[in-house]
This record gives sequence, structure tokens and C-alpha cells, in this order.
Amino acid sequence: MIKREIQQKELLIQQKLNSIKMAQSSIEWTEMTWNPTTGCTKISQGCKFCYAEIMSKRLQAMGVEKYKDNFKVRTHESALKVPYTWKKSKVVFVNSMSDLFHEEIPLEFIKKVFKVMNDNPQHVFQVLTKRAERLYELHEELKWSHNIWMGVSVEEQKVEKRIDFLRDTNARVKFLSLEPLIGPLKNLNLDKIDWVIVGGESGHNPRPMDADWVIDIQEQCESAEVAFFFKQWGGKNKKKNGRELNGRTYDEMPEIELQHSV
Repeated sequence: MIKREIQQKELLIQQKLNSIKMAQSSIEWTEMTWNPTTGCTKISQGCKFCYAEIMSKRLQAMGVEKYKDNFKVRTHESALKVPYTWKKSKVVFVNSMSDLFHEEIPLEFIKKVFKVMNDNPQHVFQVLTKRAERLYELHEELKWSHNIWMGVSVEEQKVEKRIDFLRDTNARVKFLSLEPLIGPLKNLNLDKIDWVIVGGESGHNPRPMDADWVIDIQEQCESAEVAFFFKQWGGKNKKKNGRELNGRTYDEMPEIELQHSV
């Protein structure tokens, strides 16, 4: 009995450590992650080697309760309380392990997530989706406070229409994540777009990214006066390949406007 209690305590400690580790993000364009939903399904080529799916399996194997159902779409009411506990202003990537606009996530829960973001104007919340059509369908039912940055993922020209759906939403700050970039994106319409992130694919079998594609996008952003952030070249050894472009790093971001909590 005592042995079982010790094992349970050890598991709880490990889960807390995992939670802390997951909160601090290694993603270059954010500070931390917050996952009120987990799980997703693949809808385009950018999903082929989904890091969130791989990470979810690892967390399930480690016994983390939140991932007991692996990569099935789940909502987590308890996670809604977390941003209220942060004492200092944060830049937060929302749902690094999911897609808030997945069709299995009810509108009422999406509204709850937005209320948390609305209630915490001292933080910047970066929301990213591949489901731009649903984003557009729901955008008028959501409150877009200044601190919600809304983005869409665009990995190749086949899904470029996602930008048009984003452009017509009421989001105050709009951004594009062109990662993993697996094809050229010429003549992008950057009207009403505030920020562009570009990154190559990494992992065991990454698809290559041509340097000319990246340079072309950087020049388009410069011409349109849109903030440009180059995340990585990617590849099997992304650390070695680094993130320099044109002999420098590009860390441009939209201006951050923060207010006191309500």
C-alpha cells in the first residue's frame, strides 16, 4: 500500500515537471505555450510529419494525464484557469498541441478560450490554425481584443486561400506561418497582414526548402513593410543549419501593445 502511494506521488511530481517543461517554449517566435485543447487530424501536406502528434505519443507514454487519449481531440476546462495565474506579461502560443478551430471543438469552448484571452490583456496570445474556413465562419461570434494575434499556416500555394479567409476576419493582428515551407510562394497578397514567419522542416526525413523561396518571401515582406521572422533552415540537424539569412537573423515582430489585466 505504501509502495503504491509512493509511486502515485512520484507520478504526480513527474506530471507537474512535464507541465512546467511544456509551458516554456523553445519556439523562437514565442515565450511559452498554453494548450486548452489537445489533439488534431491531418488536413494538408504541412501536417505530414506533425511534431505535436509525435510529442503527444511521448507524453502519453510518460503517463501525463492530459494526453491519456494520445492525439484525439480533447478540451481541457482546467487549463482555462492557467493564464490568470501568470504574474508577468507573456507572449503565448495557444494550442501548440492542437488546432483551436478544429471541427470537433465546440464553439462554446472556443468562446471560453477567447474570454480568457480577453480577460488577460497583459499577455499576447498567438493563435494559429490551418482551418481558415472555420475561423472565418466563426470570427464574428468572437471578441477580438488587441492582444489576440491570429495566424494561418500556409506551406505551399495549394493552401494559399487560407490567407484570404484570415484577411477578412476581425482579428487586430494577423500573421502567416509559412512552415514547413515545402514550395515557393510567389506574389503573396500581404494586404492587412502584419507578420510573416518562415521555417524549413526538421526531423528524420525533412522535405527540402529552397533558399530562393525564402529570399523571395523576405523581399516581398520588405516591399510590403510587413514584419519578417526567419525561424530556421530546418533539416536533419536544424541547430547546425541555424537560422541566418543574408548573413543575419530576422527577428521582426509586430509591435506589442499590452494593457493591465481587467
